[in-house]
Amino acid sequence: MLARRFVTAALAVLALAVTAPAGALPTPARAQKAAATGSFELVGHSPLENRGMNAALAVHGNYAYVGSRTDGKPLDNNLTRGGIMIVNISNPATPTVVGEMSVPNEGNQGESSRELRVWRSQDILIVLHTNCSNQIHICASASSQNSFRAYDISGAKATNPTLIREWQPTTHEFFLWEDPLNPERALIFNTSAGSTMAIFDISPLANGGAPIQLYSGNHQAGGGSVHSMSVSNDGTRGYYALLTGGFSVMDVSDFTSGAPNPALRRITLSTNRPTWSGPGAHSAVKLWKRDWVAVFDEVYGSALMALGDHGCPWGWGRMIDISDPTKPVVRAEYKIPENEASFCEPADTRPTATYSAHNPTLTPNIGFVSWHAGGLQAIDLTDPASPKKLAEFRPTPLPFVVTEDPVLTAGSLERAAMWSYPIIKDGLIYVTDIRNGLYILRYKGDLAAEADQVTFLEGNSNQGHALCFDPVLKPKENPEDPDEFLIPEYCDDRAPTP
Repeated sequence: MLARRFVTAALAVLALAVTAPAGALPTPARAQKAAATGSFELVGHSPLENRGMNAALAVHGNYAYVGSRTDGKPLDNNLTRGGIMIVNISNPATPTVVGEMSVPNEGNQGESSRELRVWRSQDILIVLHTNCSNQIHICASASSQNSFRAYDISGAKATNPTLIREWQPTTHEFFLWEDPLNPERALIFNTSAGSTMAIFDISPLANGGAPIQLYSGNHQAGGGSVHSMSVSNDGTRGYYALLTGGFSVMDVSDFTSGAPNPALRRITLSTNRPTWSGPGAHSAVKLWKRDWVAVFDEVYGSALMALGDHGCPWGWGRMIDISDPTKPVVRAEYKIPENEASFCEPADTRPTATYSAHNPTLTPNIGFVSWHAGGLQAIDLTDPASPKKLAEFRPTPLPFVVTEDPVLTAGSLERAAMWSYPIIKDGLIYVTDIRNGLYILRYKGDLAAEADQVTFLEGNSNQGHALCFDPVLKPKENPEDPDEFLIPEYCDDRAPTP
């Protein structure tokens, strides 16, 4: 497999639409060769100084912040750039690195800045540090630090962030939920990729205070390990990706409503959780205003077989019908050709790329999903029971990076691993490749207006255009008043209405 240049409509997709009993997968069907109907235009690219091992992305104002999958340490007479890159994106055609958040607050040994999010209304950058192993991340030691750090990035501090607070729960990923009725109130739903989770009220950060822990304990979903989750705009439902435990819907309304003595409550019964083989559900994001959830697996290459069922044909997407949330049902799958079992034959001992799904961001009818060596996928979700390819973008590998990912790119001819949650800002799509840096793209083709209209959208928070796509009812002062939806001013005439 030769390294691919920018590909926009070249490969076919498997899209199945079948009815299946709860907990079962659709019966596999023969792959259909279908031409993509759209394309991606490359607007801008920053190689991030060819450092490699890039992680999650946050975008705010004229700047993008890109974390690191490895830590800061001497390596082969070079200092690995394990801090957070600050990129000026005021001209998206020429994104430029203008700084790096480094020691003592970032880029320390034994920690990776894996997840980043900006609490936009308060100009606060939140950085999650999680496991940083020798085997997967080439970190300095087997011990690693788990923590959150929050930074003030208002005004001139955008390029010189000031630490507000640090706190240290066991963590792996998080969802940022801002109260639609009060932008000065926000919660973090922190997941551990284990049996536990924590919920924090981060509202005090805006005044320099410490987050308030509302919950810490078992995730209560009745099985598996909660890898990540998303929360509905109105704060009533949590959608859990439970790895080998599959998928589950939970009631999280006690926490978002501020109820006394809050508790997590199951909506999906344990016996009704849909599960499937392999490492299982990695991310779960609900479609806007429809009773469907898009769930994606992340399956690493065969180098991690010792840790479980990894390797070809890696992980892909599943469309789950939650019209009855007590009994979710897998109705369809979305694969790229490399996710077909036939791609794995004959067995090849040469190190190969990892063509696995990872993180989704959804407009009403498009799923933009990072897919490791499969690049960025744009999926037509108009009919969730029959997802189809719209476009894909596969980056040209850089000729050299300081640190190759030992599992995802080292030894691979593809040398690409698109990884972050895509972020849509002012109609452009920002996404990071672990090896090759920050890409700024424009989607063209069917349904393109849905992305063009977006001022801000990301798959791991409810900020920005999320409230245009799924408005929240305002509380009534008078029971006889007609229903009124909370629709922000930036929602334009093209945004779907209630």
